[in-house]
Amino acid sequence: MRICVYVSLPDHDNFLGFLKQYDILDVALSSTCHPDHRTRFSPEAADKPGAFWDFQTLLWARTQCEDAGLNLVSIENPLPNWCYEKIVLGQDGRDQQIENVAETIRNMGRAGVPVYGYHWMVNQPGVTRNSWRTSLSTPGRGNAQVSRFEQEVADRGPLFRDREYTHEEMWSNYEYFIKAIVPVAEEAGVRLALHPDDPPVEKLGGIPRLFCNPAGFQRAMDIADSPASGLNFCLGNWTAMNVDIHDAIRRFGGRNQIVYGHVQGVQGASPDFRECFLEEADCDFLEVFKTFREVGFDGALIPGHFPHTIYDNERVHHGLLYAAGYIKGLLQTLDTN
Repeated sequence: MRICVYVSLPDHDNFLGFLKQYDILDVALSSTCHPDHRTRFSPEAADKPGAFWDFQTLLWARTQCEDAGLNLVSIENPLPNWCYEKIVLGQDGRDQQIENVAETIRNMGRAGVPVYGYHWMVNQPGVTRNSWRTSLSTPGRGNAQVSRFEQEVADRGPLFRDREYTHEEMWSNYEYFIKAIVPVAEEAGVRLALHPDDPPVEKLGGIPRLFCNPAGFQRAMDIADSPASGLNFCLGNWTAMNVDIHDAIRRFGGRNQIVYGHVQGVQGASPDFRECFLEEADCDFLEVFKTFREVGFDGALIPGHFPHTIYDNERVHHGLLYAAGYIKGLLQTLDTN
């Protein structure tokens, strides 16, 4: 198992070199790393031809990481939320959006980028972050700022879109998408990694959330029925689901369906939870890592959703280095026992 960190390219300030100094050698990208992301992936271009990652940019991204001595393991959410919305909601224009996803995956395969991370969430208009929270400034340890979700507060809000959607609609839309994309991923040699709903609740803003429990993930894996389809196993969301994480790791990891993972600290569970420093979390990460090893998982672990602390700046989040060191210590403990 290896620690992985999100990066932005081009690397104007040698952040890649900074990570290597801390012995972090795996990195992941997102849509904002594309040089034309403001135009190519704008809401106006979302369901038009061209809203995809081109081969040259993907090749440049991979080789820039490799030239700095790091390994590009995935692109997570390579297309912004609005580039998926018609797919997720089954609206006119979804076929072009699916083709843009497919062309991105084809080019990832050509450029040697192995993993396409994605989610199946629609958020409130104007909310650009994938996770939805009722607070981003809840006091944590030493008045560090952490995020919190309270279902009772969220339920007061309006519908996210013009109407309520049903679980049947959302499952039909997912099946339509995944059956179109899996053959493309298989041919390209790229693996798909599905992230849990965040927060993991049954419905938010009138839109059902399919991937908030083990049954939803099992159904997704059964529909795809392919080694190209797997999971981004986010330990923060699995903690908030309040289920047996070890059982889930054995179920999906035993079938090689865990592609990579997220490491986030969470206290509590839906319908009311907050994020925290890793050693405060309800999840026993050392025991979880033991179970990962038991099933043969040796992939990337990405720390994220850190508490905001004093002296954080736009480029370096102190919580990132704290979390990376904590994870590294646990992995070294695992290696010596």
